This record gives sequence, structure tokens and C-alpha cells, in this order.
Amino acid sequence: MTKFTDLGKKDTRSGFGDGLTELGRTNNDVVALCADLTGSLKMNEFKKENPERFIQVGIAEANMMGIAAGLTIGGKIPFTGTFANFSTGRVYDQIRQSIAYSNKNVKICASHAGITLGEDGATHQILEDIGLMKMLPGMTVINTCDYNQTKAATIEIAKYKGPVYLRFGRPKVPNFTNEKEKFQIGKGILMQEGEDVTIVATGHLVWQALKAGEELKKIGISAEIINIHTIKPLDSKIILNSVAKTGCLISAEEHNYYGGLGESISRVLAQNNPVPQNFIATNDTFGESGTPEQLMEKYGLNSQSIIKSASEIIKRK
Repeated sequence: MTKFTDLGKKDTRSGFGDGLTELGRTNNDVVALCADLTGSLKMNEFKKENPERFIQVGIAEANMMGIAAGLTIGGKIPFTGTFANFSTGRVYDQIRQSIAYSNKNVKICASHAGITLGEDGATHQILEDIGLMKMLPGMTVINTCDYNQTKAATIEIAKYKGPVYLRFGRPKVPNFTNEKEKFQIGKGILMQEGEDVTIVATGHLVWQALKAGEELKKIGISAEIINIHTIKPLDSKIILNSVAKTGCLISAEEHNYYGGLGESISRVLAQNNPVPQNFIATNDTFGESGTPEQLMEKYGLNSQSIIKSASEIIKRK
């Protein structure tokens, strides 16, 4: 398999901003709405190039979702932009009633997700947003791992008919996926083949899984690593094919283990091939203030935790 290299750290929110800018140049139906966070969401260039297709809603996120839903009736493809906490928890009723229930073609784009938001603290570090969104009927849920994948996903979801939740982050992280790789909604990516344990990761944890895979190889453990960028619909086939070979699985995500990727995988395993599973996720807790690196270490969302979990779960096969 391809050896993945950090091509230079970039923030995933810039991948969204650059993807949105490209869409603005190629698709006249794309409109953007922002809740007073244009700079933070990297939407400035789209606004500059397409002032007639940019709506600054202000600190009125619920209103933004309602406007976005209405714009779809006229054939527009609205992209909403604010922090993940405000994109979901603050406006859940509006998303459920105005967007999901009537299957409106709105793209809910959420930055600053998870504990890697860092110093802003627990009130802004939403760790339950994937669960909130994946439970809505018809909602597609995407959680990208780096700049390149986020840019590709942003461009691809404009072609998809239906509501989408696109989740990305604030900090600069390794950029390691191929910029020319086509983003396929609902299709997992086999990053590394292995025989002993399956590691299924999403978002920022994909790079940590790859780091863990290199270290596990040194101690004689062969890890198969899968990048699940689309949590709903979940690529069950790639997961089941892998565990049929390895016999055990670790899920890794920057999210509460209640309602996240790991639980979705558990359902697939329970229905098809019940093998041992370990969870790398936050353990029913809120976050706190700190640097992204400090928090990822404290909450066990790193390569070291994956390595420890792999060594343990292999014994349970």
C-alpha cells in the first residue's frame, strides 16, 4: 500500500474555504451563508468573488438554517458556515424540521469540531454532533481527515442531492491524502493492509492511526487501517471484509463514544460478524481548555492509545 507522508500541516477549515471558492467559480447555484464567522470559516474569498451569492446572517444561526432551507426551493445549493457547536446543538430543531424532514438540499458545514478546538474550552468543543446529525433520517454525515480531503468533499457534496453535514476542524494538521483522489460519498478508503487487527479511523484520528500502524509493525503486529470519512451512509462492506481477515477491530474518533462512528460500526458487527471491538473516543465527558496536543493526549485520542488498544484486543480474539 501507499506510504503516507505529511505534505505540510494545513487546517481542514482552509480545505473547506478553498473548495467553496472553487465551487463559486464553477457552479452559479452555490450560495454561502455565514453566522458572523466569515474569517474563521475561511469564506472570505468566496464572499469577495461572489458578493451577490453570500449572505452574512449575523449571530442568528437558527435563522440561517431557515433561510438556507428556503433557498433550495428556488434551486440554489446553500452552504451554511459556523462552528460545529452552533451548526448542530444550537439549531437542531431548525435542521430537523426545516431541512431533514423535507429533505432540503442544504450543506451544513461545521468548523472547529471536537476537542482540537483547544483553548476555547468545553462550551465550544462539541463531541456529540456526529450522533445528533446521523440520527436524522436522510442526513449524510461526513468527517474529513486533512486539507486535501476536506476540499475534495466540499466540492463533491455540491453534486449530491440532499442534506449533508460536513465536519472539519480548526488546527493545522498533517496533510497526507492525494489531492487528485476523487471523494466518494459513502466509500471508505483502505489506507494500509494488515492481518492482525483492523483500525477504523475518522477525522484527525486517521493520521494517528497511520502513525500507530508504523509503530505496531515494529513490534510484529500487522494493522489494517481504514479511513472512514463518511459516517452515514457507512461503508459496511470494507469493514466486514477487513474483520473477516483480522478478527478484531478498533474504532478511533474525536467524538464521544456514545453516538459516534464506533457505535455505527458496532451495529454492523452485531448484525453480521460479532468480533471484539475497542473504542478510541472520549468517554462520556465534556472537554476543557488546553492546546489541541494536550487535550488529545489527556483524552487518549492519539497513536499511543491506539497502539495500547491493539496489543490488548488481539488477546481477546
